Amino acid sequence: MNRRYRLLIHGKNPKYFLALLIRKHISIYSMEEVSQGIIILVDFLGYQQIMDIKTSYQIRVLNRYGFAKIEYLFRKYFIFLLGLVFFFCIIFFLSHLIFKVEVIHSNEDIRTIIYDDLEELGISRFRFKVSYDKKEEIVEKILEKETDSIEWLEIEEVGTKYIVRVEERKKNKEQEECKPRSIVAKKDAMILDIQAEVGEVVKKRLDYVQKGDIIISGLIYNKEEIVSKKCAVGKVFGEVWYQVTLEIPKHYHEENVTGNVKKKLEVQFLNKTYHFFSHYDTYQKKSVSILKSRILPIQLLFSTYLETEVIDEEYTLENIDEKALLLADKKIAQKLSKDDTVISKKILKKYEKDSKIIVEVFFRVKEDITDTVSIEDINIEEENQKEE
Repeated sequence: MNRRYRLLIHGKNPKYFLALLIRKHISIYSMEEVSQGIIILVDFLGYQQIMDIKTSYQIRVLNRYGFAKIEYLFRKYFIFLLGLVFFFCIIFFLSHLIFKVEVIHSNEDIRTIIYDDLEELGISRFRFKVSYDKKEEIVEKILEKETDSIEWLEIEEVGTKYIVRVEERKKNKEQEECKPRSIVAKKDAMILDIQAEVGEVVKKRLDYVQKGDIIISGLIYNKEEIVSKKCAVGKVFGEVWYQVTLEIPKHYHEENVTGNVKKKLEVQFLNKTYHFFSHYDTYQKKSVSILKSRILPIQLLFSTYLETEVIDEEYTLENIDEKALLLADKKIAQKLSKDDTVISKKILKKYEKDSKIIVEVFFRVKEDITDTVSIEDINIEEENQKEE
């Protein structure tokens, strides 16, 4: 970038001084006569040579161009820029500190427990914020430690504050009065396990049942006569079949945010960005302009880098199986409860259709099929007379 200077030469007969510059072979790019004297445009070398000449003529710099302008502005505003950088470094530093931790719960004892656990694990006032992974690890450790008193915990970062929401585990209270009922099948299935606490088991393992079939009866028999009605208590697990159909693009692209975040100050000059710290290999970036020069193509940015995990795959009928089973697992998990487990899975069919591959996956699932039906309205005497 060329350095050039626009100079005003004034004094008695400035043309004489101009002739001297020409004799010294100083490059003059433009010359203009004005009422105050002569205005010339020279390069950096010419400017230095002119300033080394001892003369009675007054030489004033009217303007600078190229790197000379940047250098001049930098020197002029150096203290200001240094203070600005220092200011934003302090802000950047303070933005990574925790100034407040607030546990939201009505029970003071629960709040005290959580505050103590958080401090022990590294979250308290005037400490540095933790990463997303570390925060999730702390949540898991607290839930594991306080499993008897805490059901659920979430730590949310809001500015320089952590808000902790917690749900207390309800203690097992005396069971409400359980009215007479029988346990029936919630859906068609093959019985895999019967866990009966109260009631008479009328089905056995590996029996096939349809929706509504009684498995644990609340009617208690003595020989062939009903003697009482009880609230049947228990659980029944059965084998249930599912079929999941997937449409997977032949070219599969997926970009997921991992939760890791970096925040940094950056300088953008001539459409090129300079940062002070390294960033992630793949990321999503959000930037806010803090300071922008009206004269120079330079600005100061505050940027947030969100780490991403990018998947780019080309799929064929030969290599689709692993991906299809992974996606099918995610899809079937949306239908199942935490007590349900997949027994087995296999690909039934796969074929190409336009730019996609269609895959059908078959699942055998051990599922809680417990449901109940009231037997309050059953009259024991009438039922016994029917049997007779």
